[in-house]
Amino acid sequence: MSETAAETSTGNEFRKRRLRFDLFLVLTWLASAATVVTLVWIVCSILQAAFPAIASTGFGFFVNSVWNPNRNIYGVFPFLNGTAGSSGIALLLALPLGVAIAIFLSEDFLPAAIRQVVRFVVELLAAIPSVVYGLWGIAVIIPIVQSWGGFLTQHFGFLPFFAPPATGNSMLTASLVLALMVLPTITAISRTALVAVPKTLREGSYAVGATRWETIFKVLLPTAAPGIVAATILAFGRAMGETMAVAMLIGNSPRLTWSLLSPAGTLAGLLANQFGEASGMQVSALMYAALTLVLMTLLVNIAGELVLRHTQKTIAGIR
Repeated sequence: MSETAAETSTGNEFRKRRLRFDLFLVLTWLASAATVVTLVWIVCSILQAAFPAIASTGFGFFVNSVWNPNRNIYGVFPFLNGTAGSSGIALLLALPLGVAIAIFLSEDFLPAAIRQVVRFVVELLAAIPSVVYGLWGIAVIIPIVQSWGGFLTQHFGFLPFFAPPATGNSMLTASLVLALMVLPTITAISRTALVAVPKTLREGSYAVGATRWETIFKVLLPTAAPGIVAATILAFGRAMGETMAVAMLIGNSPRLTWSLLSPAGTLAGLLANQFGEASGMQVSALMYAALTLVLMTLLVNIAGELVLRHTQKTIAGIR
């Protein structure tokens, strides 16, 4: 009787665990499906609202440089240029610095207590509201850009990127602040990837006579490359979608310019500045711009995923 009772109890416990596991699977499946459905719903809603502008402007929406709601002429090429330019410059500035900080925090260059303090301060940057970055940029970065902008235009004004006039609200100002905003993302994820590298790889590198810096650049960084690529993708996506700080600093100009010292505009800034007062076809054009921003983010993620898979295969030795 006792053996039968024990078997019954074990069977009941197994069925309870199985039931909890099945319930967990159902909940995770529902959450995953809800995420996909929500994304499709958002895209379809934007597409429906943007359809009149799509039918009216077509592909010319992307290559036209004029945005004039009074004449119902809409082109987002200057805003595409500003979005890609400011995000790309911010990434070029933040990526080397973020990876360097991640190396500094993951290796034994400083005592553990000091590394923890530095890591906390760097990650605290991610908690600062966007509007605060914008106000800080107005008070600090704009005067610096104005001061150095005159020097750059005077000595390098023959280059399109430094063509005069130099203004405080410019693509360079927005890019500098964006670089600071995406720095915590790059640093945190890159550090996690570096810390996850097995210690045996470090020890093996030292065992064959490699120096610390040879180990870092030839062993640790290649092994942590997938994590660093993921950090780059997330940082670039955030930079493209950033609104408040960029709108406060970039100048929000609809004119096409290649100068880093001149006002420019981004898709996110365009939506934030004009949607509140838009009506008629302008609303549809703004929805078309929003759809464009979504597609740009999607393309960045697809490209990043392809690079990530290629990096993982290269590390694994798959040709």
